[in-house]
Amino acid sequence: MDKNVLIQYCDMKEEIKDLRRRITETEKQIWKIAEEGTVKDTVSGGMGGIQHFVVEGMPVPELSRKKLLLNKRKAMLIKKENELLELTNQVEQYISSIEKSELRTIFRLYYIDGMTWTQVAHRMNAMHPKRKIAYNEKNLQKRNERFFAENE
Repeated sequence: MDKNVLIQYCDMKEEIKDLRRRITETEKQIWKIAEEGTVKDTVSGGMGGIQHFVVEGMPVPELSRKKLLLNKRKAMLIKKENELLELTNQVEQYISSIEKSELRTIFRLYYIDGMTWTQVAHRMNAMHPKRKIAYNEKNLQKRNERFFAENE
C-alpha cells in the first residue's frame, strides 16, 4: 500500500461532496416544479371557436426526468459511500502501519478528519504544549513530503 490510497481517499471524499450538492440541487428543482404547481392556459374551441376552455396540467415529463435523475444520483451516492468506507479501512490500515506515533496522528487529522495543515498544527500544539518547536503549516507539510519521499 502506498500514498496513492491517501490521494484516492481525498479525491473520493470530494466526489461525494459534489454528488451530495447535485442531489440537493435536483431536490430544489423538483420542489420548485411542485411549488409552481399546475400550468394553466386558455384555449378557444367548440361552437365555431367561440367557447373558451381552461386547460390545466402538471409538467409531468420534466418532473419525471428530474425524479429519475434524483434517484440515479442517490443510488450513485450509496455506491460511492460504500466504496469510501472500504477505502477508509485501507487508509486507516496504511496509517496504522507508520512507525512514528506522532506522524500517525498528523496523518489521521489531515487525511481522515479532513483538517487543513493549519488546523492540524493547532491541534498538535494543543496535544503537545511543551514541545520546543511549535507545529506550523510549513513544517507539517515538509514532514508529509519527507515521509513520502523516504517511503517511495
